[in-house]
Amino acid sequence: MTLPILMFFVVLFVLICVLRVARVGTLVAFLLAGVLSGPYVFDLFKLTDTWSFLGDLGILFLWFTLGLEINMRRLWDMRRTIFGFGAAQVLMVAFMMFPILAGLTPWSMLGCIMVALLFAMSSTSEDMQLLTDRNQLNTNMGRQTFSILLFQDLLSIPLLAMLPVFAGKSFNLGATAIDVLVLSITLIIGVVVVGRFILNPLMRLVAKLKSKEAFILTIMLNIVIWALVMQWLGLPAGLGAFLAGMLLSETIYRHQISAEISPYSMLFLAFFFIALGMGLNLPLLEQNWYIILAGVLGLVLIKFCAIFIVARVRHVSVPDAVMIALILSQGGEFGLLMLQTMKTSGIDALPETHQEILTAIIIVSIMLTPILVAIFDFLRRRGWILSRYPMRTIADIDSSVKPAVVICGFGRVGQIVAQMLESQKIPYVALDLDVNAVMLGRERGFNVVYGNTKNEAVLRDFGVAPRRTRAVVIALDNVATARDTILTVRQIAPRAKIFARARNLADTQELLKLGVTQALPETIESSFLLGTGVLEHLGVSAGKIDNLLTYLRSDNYSGVEQTIADRG
Repeated sequence: MTLPILMFFVVLFVLICVLRVARVGTLVAFLLAGVLSGPYVFDLFKLTDTWSFLGDLGILFLWFTLGLEINMRRLWDMRRTIFGFGAAQVLMVAFMMFPILAGLTPWSMLGCIMVALLFAMSSTSEDMQLLTDRNQLNTNMGRQTFSILLFQDLLSIPLLAMLPVFAGKSFNLGATAIDVLVLSITLIIGVVVVGRFILNPLMRLVAKLKSKEAFILTIMLNIVIWALVMQWLGLPAGLGAFLAGMLLSETIYRHQISAEISPYSMLFLAFFFIALGMGLNLPLLEQNWYIILAGVLGLVLIKFCAIFIVARVRHVSVPDAVMIALILSQGGEFGLLMLQTMKTSGIDALPETHQEILTAIIIVSIMLTPILVAIFDFLRRRGWILSRYPMRTIADIDSSVKPAVVICGFGRVGQIVAQMLESQKIPYVALDLDVNAVMLGRERGFNVVYGNTKNEAVLRDFGVAPRRTRAVVIALDNVATARDTILTVRQIAPRAKIFARARNLADTQELLKLGVTQALPETIESSFLLGTGVLEHLGVSAGKIDNLLTYLRSDNYSGVEQTIADRG
């Protein structure tokens, strides 16, 4: 068993390195690793229930991450893009697909409609990963792409419920529509009520434990519990994970949750794509390669044209419209899920061989998209396409969204700095792991959130980035935590200006060695203020006092190093 595992990781390592050099996403590496290690190539592993289980976990984590990005306020703010752009994209793709499918296949009209709608769905996992890897999720293009994906995910619920209709079985369509409407309203009310009155207090109790393990386990329990609730109601488990994400997005812990769960999400998502690759029927692909090739090219081309047309009608710029259309041009996991559900449930809406061919078309299109995006990037960097449209950096596009100053720590020092920034109307965000300080600060109107300042993902989420961050304030009372935070900031933005507080002279010297712009020992500075008051009372002139303070502060407080004991 050890040798197959070693070979698998060697194959995966080589694929990731090669595709990374070629600027192709790592998800393709996982797909190819699944194909190569599957039963038709190296035969290292079989597609067992274990691999399928790990893949299902990947889907749950994906849905959870999507839900975490959406809270009710953001959903309402994005409603025009979600239900306008998203609905128009699905309808346009289905409208262009239907006559082609009806003319080239022996399927029934309902079967053609079903496949046209399945092809209109894109791969949420791959597209979200592409946007994240390219650091474009928070750009205008990224937000519009995300809105379309969100509409597709929401549309999957009624499509799954209507599967018996597509199969031509007896079904009360009106009753199903009412059920979906009632369910949607119930979910919205549930998100608001449960998030505010149950999850917020629960997460507050867990946060007070200051245990990373308890924090992560609480998140995972939320995912599993809501997935089971949705399954019990006869709905997809992924919807429960999505709901768990939406519930937690309503709490102040959203950013820390995102940072903590991200490595697990990526791991299980990798398992999903590996399992997907293992399940690719290579003999069938070889026998029907010309049909699958024509299907993949037709799918990508039709979806690209349909989405580009809709984007331009909505006045999206040409470069953004091209990128949105290219990223969304593949088939999606939901299509695979529907085809798998038909097979396991005995629904014969399509012949079994045709279902296998459709599965292969969707998987190959998912593998093709990152390669097409990499080719597009190469051609555009060379100026061979879209040369009339200058390329903008992420910082140029999105710099106004992020705060100018990030305050790490919200004790007495952090609060005073925040008050000073607010008085000058300078945007800031403060982070702290003390849930009581966060709650009290928010009640008093401060922009403070729960988050670990040593976590790179959390700092990036709040805008710490090269050429964007104007200042980072380290207001932490623990020198070890402050040191780790400074190193994390330096890793993200090496030239960022960092201003730190320290307890004493020894801490100041340690922080200055890390390259902070300024580190002030509060015990010494408070002594200076006290001494200044005494000297003024005794009649010493302001000029002499200033000269004395300048001397004492010079060369990193070398003037006081020999004269006082440096204690906390």
